[in-house]
Amino acid sequence: MSDLQGFNVTAGVVRPEWIDINGHMNVAYYVLAFDKAVDDLWARFGITDEYIRSGAGTTFAVECHVTYQRELREGDPYRVTSEILAYDEKRIHQFQRMYHAEERFLSATAEWMNLHVDLETRRVSSWPASVLRALSETTSRQEGRPFPEEAGKRMTVARPLYSMKASDVGS
Repeated sequence: MSDLQGFNVTAGVVRPEWIDINGHMNVAYYVLAFDKAVDDLWARFGITDEYIRSGAGTTFAVECHVTYQRELREGDPYRVTSEILAYDEKRIHQFQRMYHAEERFLSATAEWMNLHVDLETRRVSSWPASVLRALSETTSRQEGRPFPEEAGKRMTVARPLYSMKASDVGS
């Protein structure tokens, strides 16, 4: 069993329509649940539907990396936690963990890079001061936590029978 790491963001239950032919939660629904948790995290920072409708801005995901650790099945309760890995005046790099809410095992992780965007120009724009304050308050409570083991990893095959080298791209 795992200790829950990060701060609680959202919780839910695996729905019957999320189950695939293998009898467990389909990969697409992990991303859906993680995306819902992103919205819940944004609300903590003041990035709500009203914030977006007001023209203050929004966020766009530009990269996401998901790892699957242990399967969830229909009816399983889950909890998603978050940690902010880094942010600057226009970007946020965050990490999420999905746990079985009762058995407390780590089921999956998601690492995201999001940009703050002006919807009128469709260009990256700076966070308002209120969001920067909320980010600062949140990250000050994370001091001393270790960098997540699953974050920042590159996919590799340890002993490939075939491997396309990055240097081969475009040759």
